[in-house]
Amino acid sequence: MDSFNNTRLNEEILQAITEMGFIQPTPIQAQTIPHLMFSKQDLIATAQTGTGKTAAFGLPSIHLVHLEIKKPQTLVLCPTRELCIQIARDLTGFSKYIKGLSILAVYGGANIDTQIRSLRLGAQIIIGTPGRTKDLIKRKKLILGGVKRVILDEADEMLTMGFKEDLEAILAETPDKKQTLLFSATMSKKVVAITQKYMNDPIEISVARMNLGAENVKHVYFMVHVKDRYEVLKRIADSNPNIYGITFCRTRRETKEIANKFMHDGYNTDAIHGDLSQAQRDEVMGRFRKRKLQFLVATDVAARGLDVHDLTHVINYNLPDDAEIYIHRSGRTGRAGKSGISIAIIHTREIHKIKEIEKLAGISFTKELVPSGKDICQKQLYSLMDKIKKVDVDESQIEPFLPTIYEKFETLGREELIKHFVSAEFNRFLSYYKNARDINLTENKSKKQKAKREKISHKERRRSNFESFFINVGSIHNMNPSRLMGIINEGLNSGDAMIGRIEIMKKFSFFEIEESRKKQIIKALNGKQVGGTRLSIEVAKDKPTPDSQYSKSKSFRPKNRSRKDERKRSRHKEKVGNQRKHRK
Repeated sequence: MDSFNNTRLNEEILQAITEMGFIQPTPIQAQTIPHLMFSKQDLIATAQTGTGKTAAFGLPSIHLVHLEIKKPQTLVLCPTRELCIQIARDLTGFSKYIKGLSILAVYGGANIDTQIRSLRLGAQIIIGTPGRTKDLIKRKKLILGGVKRVILDEADEMLTMGFKEDLEAILAETPDKKQTLLFSATMSKKVVAITQKYMNDPIEISVARMNLGAENVKHVYFMVHVKDRYEVLKRIADSNPNIYGITFCRTRRETKEIANKFMHDGYNTDAIHGDLSQAQRDEVMGRFRKRKLQFLVATDVAARGLDVHDLTHVINYNLPDDAEIYIHRSGRTGRAGKSGISIAIIHTREIHKIKEIEKLAGISFTKELVPSGKDICQKQLYSLMDKIKKVDVDESQIEPFLPTIYEKFETLGREELIKHFVSAEFNRFLSYYKNARDINLTENKSKKQKAKREKISHKERRRSNFESFFINVGSIHNMNPSRLMGIINEGLNSGDAMIGRIEIMKKFSFFEIEESRKKQIIKALNGKQVGGTRLSIEVAKDKPTPDSQYSKSKSFRPKNRSRKDERKRSRHKEKVGNQRKHRK
């Protein structure tokens, strides 16, 4: 299918999407739309954000609505209120020429009474978050007995966020005879379980794992010390005067801290995270979409459903633990044929994550040097010159002031006047970057620093107290000493922690860290998700020997030695001991 005209969608829909610039269907649209138009078979689609899946399920859902029936006919469930609002906005745009069609978004953080009144007026397409949808069902305000199709958008994210029970409760209220469509970036075990329980002989389709704009995205990483990450962020902003991007942080706390520091330093930025009310989020997003903000600092969950066009940069202040999340992030730039840059700020122990992402996504990263102070000043100066040249001069407005201006500057020559003018606009950068240090980490530099740290730590270890910890990840989780050190340093948000001995077992590991970090490391790592495993950390009460409490688990027992073997060995030792006593 190479044109929307071949989809048999009604004329009103085609008129609306043509005005919106829809010309050729994306791969997922080309596969999904014909299926929904002419088949009632369930469907599983593996697709990323940015591949056009909203139109893929939205256009046929609009086409198939019976306008005379003022009851829910299509239910779309999605993980966040931002995505819920975005889907409703898109579907409203697709159907703007269809009279009598009502589309309603229901989500938490908004007045439920307003949503109930809208339901009473009759809505044929409902887009909702699991929590609010379930609430409306329990209040008997949302009746799903007439639903013909249920769409689970970003199913993996809904399950990751803990909505499994809500989803099951909602699906139980829908008719047995319905069409179910599931869209997911990944097919985790939880997603597969949902498909097996609630879907009937589904057809499966998939599109490329990377977003369509990926071929226009340049992937770059800067390697620095953890303590220099914020300085890198500033230099990225200063070396790109026209930047318009999103910076991703790992936690709400870090998001707020970075945004506050950025604003304090005079950058046009704000944050979006889970602690904001819906009104606050809408206000921040409104300013960002209108480009009144150049930078948005966000967590992954808060950024779900943010459909912002023309982003020039996506910056990973922290690399995510899951490579799939990086793919989601980078796909927010380089859309609609435009180019974009995805930047990762890493330290030496994170290079393995870069390799994992390259392997998973089929992309290549370029290692670049963090811009120097001289480079930044040069770019800012040239940008200022271009800005001045493009300024519109309204002579009628400035004519009355020109005699005084000429008089003020009559003692300055052309070159001096230019120098004064440029300095007035430019001194902030010249002053800040006058003695800017090189913060890049090269391989040789990092090896020397590592050797120096090892030398210091060897001396200090003898006079420092270390605490031993047990952690529930081992070699079967692809854990190694380097990766574990990276996880520890990320959790502590520092590269200065004194780490002692590390022992990687099959299913768990032991490590030593200076005793003063005891409470901090437990708080930082307990419950943290790493590669799909929720970390559990505790103080190790004894060393990892065959007689310790940890060795009682099957994973610690020597190879080929079962509990039965242990009992036989014990009985044999006892028998030999009795025979020796008898001989005596």
